[in-house]
Amino acid sequence: MSRAASLTTIVALAVLATGACPVPHSGGLIGAPMAEAQNIGQRSVTGTVFNNQSTPVPGALVFLQNQKNKTIRSYTSNSKGQFNFAQIDMAQDFNLWAEKNGKKSPVKVVSSWDSRKNWIGDLKLK
Repeated sequence: MSRAASLTTIVALAVLATGACPVPHSGGLIGAPMAEAQNIGQRSVTGTVFNNQSTPVPGALVFLQNQKNKTIRSYTSNSKGQFNFAQIDMAQDFNLWAEKNGKKSPVKVVSSWDSRKNWIGDLKLK
């Protein structure tokens, strides 16, 4: 092995050993282990609000409440009764319900155990 090749090998091993250029770590001896965080991500929560006759309800207030910190986001259903909440943390659990003119739907739970990126659930006012 030439002197230049030996020097290149030594520099490469030194860079790997310091972690400046990490390589995937699978229990071996070369390189610093890479951090492997779980990326749960975000989801959308969508659906339609219906009345007792299964007709879409425009203008209903739809609420999405974080079960842990109790913050509430709201959305007014569109002309087709549809609602859409974007960028919902998949690591949190949420309560979802709708209200209009004194009527309220049963509460549905959007669970952190549910892995769907687009959670779809219809709400029926009673």
